[in-house]
Amino acid sequence: MAVEGQRWTIEDTFETAKTELGLAHNETRSWRGWHWKVSLVMMAFALLAVIRHHANAPPQKSRARTRSPAR
Repeated sequence: MAVEGQRWTIEDTFETAKTELGLAHNETRSWRGWHWKVSLVMMAFALLAVIRHHANAPPQKSRARTRSPAR
């Protein structure tokens, strides 16, 4: 069941990469060229996912250090 659920995640990822990162504009004629293009697009997609995750994370409370009075 877990494997079946992963299929939709992977397909959704490729669809997003096609529309947002230009994977659909791939006109390579060799395996090496295709692999290079897909690798770069997937790295860009991962970078954008990390940036989106950090941008949507709730703000962290800053811990202000207070000094205790000198003894």
